[in-house]
Amino acid sequence: MVLNKQVGVYLNQGHCLFKQFIYKSFLANGFDLTPEQFLVMDTLWDEGILNQQQIADYIQKDKNSITKLLDGLEKRGFIIRTAAGSDRRSKNIVVTKYAEEMKDKVVKLALKAVDQICNGITHKELSVFISVLTRMIQNMTTDSASLPQSELPLPTHTHSHTHSP
Repeated sequence: MVLNKQVGVYLNQGHCLFKQFIYKSFLANGFDLTPEQFLVMDTLWDEGILNQQQIADYIQKDKNSITKLLDGLEKRGFIIRTAAGSDRRSKNIVVTKYAEEMKDKVVKLALKAVDQICNGITHKELSVFISVLTRMIQNMTTDSASLPQSELPLPTHTHSHTHSP
């Protein structure tokens, strides 16, 4: 049980430090881009024009989070929103010429940062790590995944509003 608890602690710590390291690497090289914004851009660079829901599906974030990420990318000149057909509410997200020009530099920088993060870790160790993470993700996302149930009874709350003097 203690080892299982450590899994959550280390996954969280690793995730937070990973994002901070990537962000600092971008900033140190003149790119004001968060790791989440990079993930959106990388998806658009790979997939082409997408709508907001498609981006949300690709990177597994809710639509409201995507809206905020797109607002920041639009403000920085990385994307523009264009009408998607006759429905004026639906927007396609298009990569700008500026973002296309930045693509190789930003992607190379991200890969360099990940290489530095993985320094001293063998290919075999990374393969095992990816395999274990993949299985953990499957355990949380497959149709057969069920949420754990408490073995203890839930506490009952009394709604007494009387106060003792």
